Amino acid sequence: MYLKRGTSKLQKMVPWNLLMETMLTDLPVTMRGVWLTGHGDMDKLDIRQDIPVPVPGPRDVLVRVAAAGVNNTDINTRVAWYSKNEGASEDASWSGQPVKFPRIQGADVCGHIIAVGKEVSSDRIDERVLIEPCLREANGKILDQPWYFGSECDGGFAEYTVVAARHAHKIDSELSDTHLASFPCSYSTAENLLTRANVESGERVLVTGASGGVGSAAVQLAKARGACVWAVTSPAKSDALRELGADETISRETDLIVIPGSNNVDVVIDLVAGDKWPQYLEVLRPGGRYAVAGAIAGPFVELDVRTLYLKDLSLFGCTVLEPEVFNNLIKRIEQGTIKPVVAQSFALEEIRDAQTLFLKKQHVGKIVLRI
Repeated sequence: MYLKRGTSKLQKMVPWNLLMETMLTDLPVTMRGVWLTGHGDMDKLDIRQDIPVPVPGPRDVLVRVAAAGVNNTDINTRVAWYSKNEGASEDASWSGQPVKFPRIQGADVCGHIIAVGKEVSSDRIDERVLIEPCLREANGKILDQPWYFGSECDGGFAEYTVVAARHAHKIDSELSDTHLASFPCSYSTAENLLTRANVESGERVLVTGASGGVGSAAVQLAKARGACVWAVTSPAKSDALRELGADETISRETDLIVIPGSNNVDVVIDLVAGDKWPQYLEVLRPGGRYAVAGAIAGPFVELDVRTLYLKDLSLFGCTVLEPEVFNNLIKRIEQGTIKPVVAQSFALEEIRDAQTLFLKKQHVGKIVLRI
Protein backbone atom coordinates (compact mmCIF):
# COMPACT_ATOMS: atom_id res chain seq x y z
CA MET A 1 0.00 0.00 0.00
CA TYR A 2 1.27 3.46 -0.87
CA LEU A 3 0.54 6.78 0.79
CA LYS A 4 1.74 10.31 0.29
CA ARG A 5 3.19 12.17 3.24
CA GLY A 6 2.16 15.81 2.89
CA THR A 7 5.14 17.47 4.60
CA SER A 8 8.16 19.38 3.43
CA LYS A 9 10.43 16.50 4.52
CA LEU A 10 8.90 13.95 2.19
CA GLN A 11 6.87 14.82 -0.90
CA LYS A 12 7.02 11.55 -2.78
CA MET A 13 5.29 8.20 -2.92
CA VAL A 14 6.80 5.59 -0.62
CA PRO A 15 5.73 2.18 0.66
CA TRP A 16 3.57 2.55 3.76
CA ASN A 17 5.77 0.40 5.97
CA LEU A 18 8.83 2.48 5.06
CA LEU A 19 6.84 5.68 5.52
CA MET A 20 5.72 4.62 9.01
CA GLU A 21 9.25 3.55 9.88
CA THR A 22 10.53 6.96 8.80
CA MET A 23 7.86 8.83 10.76
CA LEU A 24 8.13 6.77 13.92
CA THR A 25 11.92 6.68 14.05
CA ASP A 26 11.82 10.49 14.15
CA LEU A 27 9.99 10.21 17.48
CA PRO A 28 11.41 9.54 20.92
CA VAL A 29 10.82 6.10 22.38
CA THR A 30 9.52 7.53 25.65
CA MET A 31 7.55 10.63 26.60
CA ARG A 32 6.54 12.86 29.48
CA GLY A 33 3.15 12.11 30.93
CA VAL A 34 1.05 11.38 33.98
CA TRP A 35 0.10 7.86 34.95
CA LEU A 36 -2.88 7.29 37.21
CA THR A 37 -1.58 4.28 39.16
CA GLY A 38 -4.72 3.44 41.15
CA HIS A 39 -7.76 4.83 42.94
CA GLY A 40 -6.93 7.27 45.71
CA ASP A 41 -5.49 10.70 46.47
CA MET A 42 -3.13 12.95 44.51
CA ASP A 43 -0.24 10.56 45.18
CA LYS A 44 -1.79 8.26 42.57
CA LEU A 45 -0.81 10.81 39.90
CA ASP A 46 2.66 9.64 38.87
CA ILE A 47 4.48 12.26 36.80
CA ARG A 48 6.96 10.41 34.59
CA GLN A 49 9.49 10.91 31.80
CA ASP A 50 9.66 7.27 30.64
CA ILE A 51 6.17 6.40 29.39
CA PRO A 52 6.33 4.51 26.07
CA VAL A 53 5.21 6.55 23.06
CA PRO A 54 2.07 4.85 21.65
CA VAL A 55 2.08 3.40 18.13
CA PRO A 56 -0.97 3.97 15.90
CA GLY A 57 -2.91 1.00 14.56
CA PRO A 58 -4.10 0.77 10.94
CA ARG A 59 -7.10 3.12 11.43
CA ASP A 60 -5.47 5.36 14.05
CA VAL A 61 -3.61 8.64 14.13
CA LEU A 62 -0.77 9.66 16.42
CA VAL A 63 -1.31 13.11 17.91
CA ARG A 64 1.30 15.35 19.49
CA VAL A 65 -0.66 16.85 22.37
CA ALA A 66 -0.44 20.62 22.77
CA ALA A 67 -2.91 21.14 25.63
CA ALA A 68 -5.43 19.12 27.63
CA GLY A 69 -8.26 20.26 29.88
CA VAL A 70 -9.03 19.08 33.42
CA ASN A 71 -12.47 17.59 34.09
CA ASN A 72 -14.65 16.23 36.87
CA THR A 73 -14.25 12.83 35.21
CA ASP A 74 -10.52 12.86 35.98
CA ILE A 75 -11.14 13.35 39.69
CA ASN A 76 -14.18 11.07 39.81
CA THR A 77 -12.22 8.21 38.25
CA ARG A 78 -9.21 8.75 40.50
CA VAL A 79 -11.25 8.64 43.71
CA ALA A 80 -13.56 5.83 42.47
CA TRP A 81 -16.60 8.12 42.76
CA TYR A 82 -18.38 6.25 39.98
CA SER A 83 -18.46 3.03 41.98
CA LYS A 84 -21.88 2.16 43.40
CA ASN A 85 -20.22 -0.21 45.88
CA GLU A 86 -18.38 1.62 48.62
CA GLY A 87 -14.74 0.61 48.77
CA ALA A 88 -15.00 -1.40 45.54
CA SER A 89 -13.18 -0.79 42.27
CA GLU A 90 -14.76 -3.25 39.87
CA ASP A 91 -17.24 -0.60 38.64
CA ALA A 92 -15.25 2.58 39.23
CA SER A 93 -15.18 4.04 35.73
CA TRP A 94 -17.92 6.09 34.08
CA SER A 95 -18.94 3.01 32.06
CA GLY A 96 -19.20 0.83 35.17
CA GLN A 97 -16.13 -1.23 34.26
CA PRO A 98 -12.82 -1.59 36.13
CA VAL A 99 -10.11 0.91 35.26
CA LYS A 100 -6.91 -0.68 33.96
CA PHE A 101 -3.83 0.84 35.60
CA PRO A 102 -1.62 2.59 34.85
CA ARG A 103 -3.93 4.86 32.86
CA ILE A 104 -3.17 8.16 31.15
CA GLN A 105 -6.22 10.35 31.76
CA GLY A 106 -7.25 13.52 29.92
CA ALA A 107 -10.36 13.73 27.73
CA ASP A 108 -9.91 17.31 26.43
CA VAL A 109 -7.18 17.35 23.79
CA CYS A 110 -5.95 19.81 21.19
CA GLY A 111 -2.92 18.75 19.16
CA HIS A 112 -1.46 17.95 15.75
CA ILE A 113 -1.46 14.68 13.82
CA ILE A 114 2.15 13.56 13.24
CA ALA A 115 1.66 9.98 12.01
CA VAL A 116 -1.15 7.86 10.61
CA GLY A 117 -2.04 4.19 10.31
CA LYS A 118 -1.87 2.42 6.96
CA GLU A 119 -5.62 2.80 6.34
CA VAL A 120 -5.57 6.57 6.98
CA SER A 121 -4.66 9.13 4.33
CA SER A 122 -1.24 10.68 4.89
CA ASP A 123 -2.84 13.99 3.87
CA ARG A 124 -4.03 14.20 7.45
CA ILE A 125 -0.49 14.61 8.77
CA ASP A 126 0.04 18.09 10.27
CA GLU A 127 -3.69 18.66 10.79
CA ARG A 128 -4.58 20.55 13.94
CA VAL A 129 -7.28 18.51 15.67
CA LEU A 130 -9.63 18.29 18.58
CA ILE A 131 -10.28 14.77 19.85
CA GLU A 132 -13.87 13.67 20.31
CA PRO A 133 -13.94 12.31 23.89
CA CYS A 134 -16.77 9.79 23.42
CA LEU A 135 -15.27 6.96 21.37
CA ARG A 136 -17.13 4.49 19.19
CA GLU A 137 -13.92 2.96 17.86
CA ALA A 138 -10.70 2.12 19.71
CA ASN A 139 -7.86 -0.39 19.44
CA GLY A 140 -8.94 -1.12 15.89
CA LYS A 141 -12.43 -2.26 16.90
CA ILE A 142 -15.94 -0.85 16.63
CA LEU A 143 -17.16 -0.73 20.21
CA ASP A 144 -20.41 -2.25 21.44
CA GLN A 145 -20.42 0.27 24.29
CA PRO A 146 -18.69 3.64 23.77
CA TRP A 147 -15.48 4.32 25.67
CA TYR A 148 -14.40 7.59 27.19
CA PHE A 149 -11.05 8.98 26.12
CA GLY A 150 -8.72 8.82 29.12
CA SER A 151 -10.93 6.33 30.96
CA GLU A 152 -11.26 3.04 29.07
CA CYS A 153 -8.17 3.90 27.03
CA ASP A 154 -5.25 6.30 27.42
CA GLY A 155 -5.96 10.00 26.93
CA GLY A 156 -4.13 13.29 26.63
CA PHE A 157 -2.14 13.91 29.82
CA ALA A 158 1.07 13.10 27.93
CA GLU A 159 3.13 14.38 25.02
CA TYR A 160 1.60 11.93 22.53
CA THR A 161 -1.65 10.03 22.24
CA VAL A 162 -3.32 7.63 19.80
CA VAL A 163 -6.96 7.71 18.73
CA ALA A 164 -9.05 6.33 15.88
CA ALA A 165 -8.84 8.74 12.94
CA ARG A 166 -12.62 9.24 12.91
CA HIS A 167 -12.42 10.79 16.39
CA ALA A 168 -9.66 13.30 15.53
CA HIS A 169 -11.56 16.26 14.07
CA LYS A 170 -9.72 18.88 12.03
CA ILE A 171 -10.18 22.37 13.43
CA ASP A 172 -9.56 25.64 11.56
CA SER A 173 -9.31 28.38 14.18
CA GLU A 174 -7.12 31.27 15.24
CA LEU A 175 -7.63 30.36 18.90
CA SER A 176 -4.64 29.14 20.91
CA ASP A 177 -4.10 25.46 21.71
CA THR A 178 -4.93 26.17 25.35
CA HIS A 179 -8.22 27.82 24.43
CA LEU A 180 -9.15 25.04 22.00
CA ALA A 181 -8.43 22.39 24.64
CA SER A 182 -11.19 23.90 26.77
CA PHE A 183 -13.85 22.80 24.26
CA PRO A 184 -14.03 19.03 23.60
CA CYS A 185 -15.38 17.46 26.78
CA SER A 186 -17.33 20.27 28.43
CA TYR A 187 -18.82 21.78 25.31
CA SER A 188 -19.71 18.46 23.71
CA THR A 189 -21.34 17.37 26.97
CA ALA A 190 -23.30 20.63 27.07
CA GLU A 191 -24.28 20.39 23.40
CA ASN A 192 -25.37 16.79 23.97
CA LEU A 193 -27.58 17.82 26.91
CA LEU A 194 -29.24 20.48 24.76
CA THR A 195 -29.57 18.09 21.82
CA ARG A 196 -31.15 15.32 23.89
CA ALA A 197 -33.55 17.81 25.50
CA ASN A 198 -34.28 19.34 22.06
CA VAL A 199 -33.83 22.93 23.23
CA GLU A 200 -35.33 25.37 20.74
CA SER A 201 -35.38 29.11 20.19
CA GLY A 202 -37.56 31.02 22.65
CA GLU A 203 -37.59 28.30 25.30
CA ARG A 204 -36.73 29.01 28.94
CA VAL A 205 -33.71 27.02 30.13
CA LEU A 206 -32.40 26.71 33.70
CA VAL A 207 -28.71 25.71 33.98
CA THR A 208 -27.38 24.51 37.34
CA GLY A 209 -23.66 24.60 38.13
CA ALA A 210 -23.44 27.31 35.51
CA SER A 211 -19.93 28.54 36.35
CA GLY A 212 -18.22 25.21 35.69
CA GLY A 213 -16.85 24.01 32.39
CA VAL A 214 -20.02 22.25 31.24
CA GLY A 215 -22.34 24.80 32.82
CA SER A 216 -20.69 27.83 31.23
CA ALA A 217 -20.67 25.97 27.91
CA ALA A 218 -24.39 25.18 28.28
CA VAL A 219 -25.15 28.87 28.88
CA GLN A 220 -23.39 29.85 25.64
CA LEU A 221 -24.78 27.00 23.55
CA ALA A 222 -28.35 27.52 24.79
CA LYS A 223 -28.10 31.21 23.88
CA ALA A 224 -26.73 30.22 20.46
CA ARG A 225 -29.99 28.28 19.99
CA GLY A 226 -32.00 31.38 20.87
CA ALA A 227 -33.12 30.23 24.32
CA CYS A 228 -33.71 32.42 27.38
CA VAL A 229 -31.19 31.25 29.99
CA TRP A 230 -31.32 31.35 33.78
CA ALA A 231 -27.93 30.46 35.29
CA VAL A 232 -27.67 29.14 38.85
CA THR A 233 -24.36 30.26 40.34
CA SER A 234 -22.77 32.15 43.22
CA PRO A 235 -23.24 35.94 43.39
CA ALA A 236 -19.50 36.42 42.86
CA LYS A 237 -19.74 34.75 39.45
CA SER A 238 -22.95 36.38 38.24
CA ASP A 239 -21.30 39.07 36.12
CA ALA A 240 -19.12 36.50 34.36
CA LEU A 241 -22.17 34.38 33.50
CA ARG A 242 -24.06 37.40 32.18
CA GLU A 243 -21.11 38.20 29.92
CA LEU A 244 -21.41 34.67 28.54
CA GLY A 245 -25.05 35.28 27.68
CA ALA A 246 -27.14 34.39 30.73
CA ASP A 247 -30.34 36.46 30.75
CA GLU A 248 -30.71 36.06 34.51
CA THR A 249 -28.51 34.66 37.28
CA ILE A 250 -29.91 32.95 40.36
CA SER A 251 -28.01 32.41 43.61
CA ARG A 252 -27.50 28.80 44.67
CA GLU A 253 -29.31 29.58 47.91
CA THR A 254 -32.44 30.89 46.17
CA ASP A 255 -35.69 28.97 46.50
CA LEU A 256 -36.34 28.06 42.87
CA ILE A 257 -40.05 27.73 43.59
CA VAL A 258 -40.00 31.53 44.01
CA ILE A 259 -37.49 32.38 41.26
CA PRO A 260 -37.90 31.36 38.46
CA GLY A 261 -41.12 29.90 39.89
CA SER A 262 -43.17 26.72 39.60
CA ASN A 263 -44.12 25.57 36.10
CA ASN A 264 -42.07 28.35 34.53
CA VAL A 265 -39.17 26.52 32.84
CA ASP A 266 -39.15 24.49 29.62
CA VAL A 267 -35.84 22.69 30.16
CA VAL A 268 -33.54 22.09 33.14
CA ILE A 269 -29.89 21.35 32.35
CA ASP A 270 -28.56 19.86 35.58
CA LEU A 271 -24.96 19.21 36.63
CA VAL A 272 -25.52 19.38 40.38
CA ALA A 273 -28.36 17.12 41.66
CA GLY A 274 -28.20 17.03 45.50
CA ASP A 275 -30.80 18.21 47.99
CA LYS A 276 -32.40 20.81 45.71
CA TRP A 277 -33.23 18.23 43.05
CA PRO A 278 -37.01 18.14 43.74
CA GLN A 279 -37.15 21.86 42.92
CA TYR A 280 -35.71 21.22 39.47
CA LEU A 281 -38.79 19.17 38.57
CA GLU A 282 -41.16 21.56 40.30
CA VAL A 283 -40.05 24.54 38.19
CA LEU A 284 -40.58 22.62 34.95
CA ARG A 285 -43.79 23.34 33.09
CA PRO A 286 -46.10 20.44 32.22
CA GLY A 287 -44.40 18.56 29.40
CA GLY A 288 -41.00 19.98 30.37
CA ARG A 289 -37.67 18.22 29.94
CA TYR A 290 -34.89 17.55 32.42
CA ALA A 291 -31.38 16.56 31.23
CA VAL A 292 -28.53 15.63 33.57
CA ALA A 293 -24.81 14.92 33.16
CA GLY A 294 -23.43 15.46 36.65
CA ALA A 295 -24.11 15.25 40.38
CA ILE A 296 -21.50 17.42 42.10
CA ALA A 297 -23.82 18.13 45.05
CA GLY A 298 -24.57 14.43 45.57
CA PRO A 299 -25.90 11.55 43.45
CA PHE A 300 -28.79 10.54 45.70
CA VAL A 301 -32.00 12.56 45.29
CA GLU A 302 -35.62 12.43 46.40
CA LEU A 303 -38.20 11.90 43.67
CA ASP A 304 -41.93 12.32 44.08
CA VAL A 305 -43.08 10.12 41.22
CA ARG A 306 -46.40 12.00 41.14
CA THR A 307 -44.54 15.11 39.97
CA LEU A 308 -42.98 13.10 37.18
CA TYR A 309 -46.12 11.54 35.76
CA LEU A 310 -48.74 14.16 36.55
CA LYS A 311 -46.67 16.82 34.77
CA ASP A 312 -45.77 14.50 31.87
CA LEU A 313 -42.06 15.24 32.32
CA SER A 314 -39.24 13.72 30.29
CA LEU A 315 -35.94 12.86 32.00
CA PHE A 316 -32.70 12.40 30.05
CA GLY A 317 -29.48 10.93 31.40
CA CYS A 318 -26.71 12.12 29.10
CA THR A 319 -23.27 10.59 28.74
CA VAL A 320 -22.81 9.07 25.27
CA LEU A 321 -22.73 11.80 22.62
CA GLU A 322 -25.31 11.80 19.88
CA PRO A 323 -23.54 11.24 16.50
CA GLU A 324 -24.01 14.80 15.25
CA VAL A 325 -22.92 16.59 18.42
CA PHE A 326 -19.15 16.89 17.94
CA ASN A 327 -19.36 17.97 14.30
CA ASN A 328 -21.88 20.64 15.30
CA LEU A 329 -19.50 21.81 18.02
CA ILE A 330 -16.59 22.09 15.57
CA LYS A 331 -18.76 24.25 13.29
CA ARG A 332 -19.71 26.59 16.12
CA ILE A 333 -16.06 27.00 17.14
CA GLU A 334 -14.98 27.75 13.57
CA GLN A 335 -17.87 30.20 13.10
CA GLY A 336 -16.98 31.98 16.34
CA THR A 337 -20.51 31.72 17.79
CA ILE A 338 -19.11 30.40 21.09
CA LYS A 339 -15.99 31.41 22.93
CA PRO A 340 -13.58 29.56 25.21
CA VAL A 341 -13.54 30.28 28.92
CA VAL A 342 -10.18 29.39 30.46
CA ALA A 343 -9.85 30.18 34.14
CA GLN A 344 -6.17 29.23 34.41
CA SER A 345 -3.54 27.06 32.74
CA PHE A 346 -0.79 24.95 34.27
CA ALA A 347 2.22 23.01 33.02
CA LEU A 348 1.64 19.25 32.75
CA GLU A 349 3.92 18.67 35.73
CA GLU A 350 1.64 20.89 37.83
CA ILE A 351 -1.35 18.57 37.45
CA ARG A 352 -1.79 18.21 41.21
CA ASP A 353 -1.95 21.99 41.63
CA ALA A 354 -4.43 22.15 38.75
CA GLN A 355 -6.71 19.53 40.30
CA THR A 356 -6.45 21.20 43.72
CA LEU A 357 -7.63 24.49 42.22
CA PHE A 358 -10.32 22.65 40.25
CA LEU A 359 -11.72 21.08 43.42
CA LYS A 360 -12.10 24.47 45.12
CA LYS A 361 -14.84 25.31 42.56
CA GLN A 362 -14.03 29.01 42.71
CA HIS A 363 -13.28 29.40 39.01
CA VAL A 364 -15.41 30.09 35.96
CA GLY A 365 -14.79 27.94 32.91
CA LYS A 366 -11.94 25.49 32.37
CA ILE A 367 -8.55 24.68 33.83
CA VAL A 368 -6.10 23.52 31.16
CA LEU A 369 -2.74 21.74 31.19
CA ARG A 370 -0.10 22.97 28.73
CA ILE A 371 1.72 20.04 27.15
